[in-house]
Amino acid sequence: MRLLIIGTLSGQVSTAAKIAIARGAKVSQADDVARGLEALRGGKGADLVMIDVSLDIGGLVDALRNERIHIPVVACGIGADSAAAVRAIKAGAKEYIPLPPEPELIAAVLAAVTEESAAIVFKDPAMGDTLRLADRIAASDASILITGESGTGKELMARYIHVKSKRAQAPVICVNCAAIPDNLLESELFGHEKGAFTGAVARRIGKFEEANGGTLFLDELGEMDMRLQAKLLRAIQERVIDRVGGTTPIKIDIRILASTNRDLEGEVRAGRFREDLYFRLNVVTVRLPPLRARPLDIDVLAEHFMRKYAEANGTDARAVAPEAMAMLRAHTWRGNVRELENTMHRAVLLAKGPTIGPEAIVLQGATRAEDRPSAGAPQSSSSGEAGGPRAGLVGRTVDDVERELILDTLNHCLGNRTHAANILGISIRTLRNKLKIYNDQGFAPPPPAGNEPRAAY
Repeated sequence: MRLLIIGTLSGQVSTAAKIAIARGAKVSQADDVARGLEALRGGKGADLVMIDVSLDIGGLVDALRNERIHIPVVACGIGADSAAAVRAIKAGAKEYIPLPPEPELIAAVLAAVTEESAAIVFKDPAMGDTLRLADRIAASDASILITGESGTGKELMARYIHVKSKRAQAPVICVNCAAIPDNLLESELFGHEKGAFTGAVARRIGKFEEANGGTLFLDELGEMDMRLQAKLLRAIQERVIDRVGGTTPIKIDIRILASTNRDLEGEVRAGRFREDLYFRLNVVTVRLPPLRARPLDIDVLAEHFMRKYAEANGTDARAVAPEAMAMLRAHTWRGNVRELENTMHRAVLLAKGPTIGPEAIVLQGATRAEDRPSAGAPQSSSSGEAGGPRAGLVGRTVDDVERELILDTLNHCLGNRTHAANILGISIRTLRNKLKIYNDQGFAPPPPAGNEPRAAY
């Protein structure tokens, strides 16, 4: 994990840096916000920024947003200064670390904000076979295509392969090609020179250069525009890139991992994906099985996510009641592991007793147990009579039902546009266009998740 500290390394801030290093972080430092931004533009990169609360946190957050540098920011300062802590959070900091620092608090913030673990939780033999394949090919420099349905853990697999590779001590840089508009993706990947386009206020090092010596993971590659596919092919074949607005080719040394939930062979036949790029990337394919094909993993993943979110929310871990676990095993999990994670996050928040019971399990397309009719209560038929499952659909337009489905799914994903699009089976661009229409109609969607661009609808 790469930590950038903005502020003078003296006193308690220096102690915090030493604690972070002891916890395995690679720490760099800048005296002020301007120098911190220069470091980030210059390709040094960071997974987390820790800034002295006395500096201009709002200016830093605004600059990061305007230049599309998506890095969480935490503030640190003397613990007794509660007013400064409030100002830091209002300015956009994710967390506030009081000084003098406590080692366990530093460790908890690093883990909670960056979520950098590459450990894969599994029990089912189907997932075991996939991991054994990953172990065999990880040490090579071959490009790997990771395929699987949305929510199966393709980015986690990429991190797992990186950690097992000979490049493990170098950075792994992840780019979600579906979450960045086409007109910005080229700059995000290849960087740009100052003045290359409106808003290019300084030279910016792209993800290819930032990953130099390490691994570049291109998530949802099937969403990339054909023009950019040609530039990506040149970068992979010749190991050189050109910044937007630049004139000098730049040599790179990276390993490419890519993922998609699309059928790329079908995309090639349809003329939407370059055949030469497909074969260049597809030296080895790692296929992640959907959750329904690895049923033994449901129990262990449910327990894992329960413990994770109990700790994150400061509550005691609870056992999952047998009735609740039976509901989880019987569900189809269209959203795969990501849907199960969201389900257990909600269950931790909704559980009332000493265990997580059926009343806390809210499944996609279902209702909570406590909201269902009790035994002996009048039951409606499913033929559209009052209270039946289809009663709420009769007389409504398709657009109306679609809007409700999309907004409900977005709320289910806690505002995360990418996750919602994956569950709905539509592209992130289609989702954004829909949300813009709904917003214009007066149906305000929930705000984007904290790790997504704020410009997204």
